[in-house]
Amino acid sequence: MTVLKDGTITSTPGFQAAGTTAGIKESGKKDLAFIWSEEPAVASVALTQNQFRAAPVELCAGFAEKTHHRGLIINSGNANACTGETGAANALEMCEIIAREMNVETEEVFVASTGVIGQQLPMDIIRKGLHEIPKHLSREGGNEAAEAIMTTDLTSKQFAVYFELGGEIVTIAGMAKGSGMIHPNMATMIGVLTTDVNITKEMLDKAFLASVNTSYNMISVDGDTSTNDSAFIFANGKANNPLIETNDEAYIKFKRALDMVNQTLAKMIARDGEGATKLLEVRVEHARSLADAQRVAKSVVTSSLVKTAIFGEDANWGRIICAIGNAEAEFEPEKVQIYMAYKDQSVQIVENGSGATFDEEKLNEILKQETITILIDLMNGGSVATAWGCDLSYDYVKINADYRT
Repeated sequence: MTVLKDGTITSTPGFQAAGTTAGIKESGKKDLAFIWSEEPAVASVALTQNQFRAAPVELCAGFAEKTHHRGLIINSGNANACTGETGAANALEMCEIIAREMNVETEEVFVASTGVIGQQLPMDIIRKGLHEIPKHLSREGGNEAAEAIMTTDLTSKQFAVYFELGGEIVTIAGMAKGSGMIHPNMATMIGVLTTDVNITKEMLDKAFLASVNTSYNMISVDGDTSTNDSAFIFANGKANNPLIETNDEAYIKFKRALDMVNQTLAKMIARDGEGATKLLEVRVEHARSLADAQRVAKSVVTSSLVKTAIFGEDANWGRIICAIGNAEAEFEPEKVQIYMAYKDQSVQIVENGSGATFDEEKLNEILKQETITILIDLMNGGSVATAWGCDLSYDYVKINADYRT
């Protein structure tokens, strides 16, 4: 598997993208993105579990069962969430306009929105933007599209790989946005992947939903699950590899590459958490089950007390123990081992459920790094899980005090 340097959503053959300024954001920054497959593609979606699902999320849930799709339109600056029947009609109209412009069926176009909750979309300017954006589609438009979906993000998030499959070269490329209100239970804030793999919809659904569960569902910036979390993948089959229709070696190889792309994007989101200064990785080993491992990892990475300790570069292992104990997982406390690590350096801070004697100077050096790993060994089975998050700084409070969700 090879990472594509400067890879974008359009690194995958057969896909075009555009990012333009419709005028939704007062800043004048790009706020409308369009991803387009030149050929009909099978698609899979993962959508938020927040009960206040935004209008575009509800619409996409209904469109998801269609056999083939062609594209996705995304606006930023307005979430179109908690907007009632008007919001639902506006989401549908966005798909209808793009479908007419591209001469496809409405149900072949997905829609996503991100930004302020509770305000109606400014449809007059959005309509104009939707009529214009197809003119800007390009196989070099990935960077503009990634920029157009950003809200409080400091940087765009893009990644792509290619690999050999059945004698053909397959590409998977992705882009994502997310910085705050990050605690997904389905997908990411907004994530979009393209691939030219030849695969059935059934197997794409299986691979994508499983991959989402070990990537975007394992990140947390602030513990809040958004009303708009949505992830999409389009597969156009242009690689012409033998069709993947069973759980065979080709499927496993594709799934491995898909996991790499999704987990890389997930870590980018965690690293770009609002006000973040450090990326926090929590790895749980020897859990009784995968569910237990995931519960413990998410509990620790979500803990505000753990996150503030990481920001303060304080090895407060009591906070980690507390978060583990609150995870509703099955383990024996007296067997738990905890380490803090950076690359090949590690220091054990808890031994058999109690504080360990450790080298303070070595631990302080680890805590000063921009990426810190907390390794938790439950000594209770064979399951493993990893979660990602970030520290909680003064700037997180400042950003969210000034930003209307």
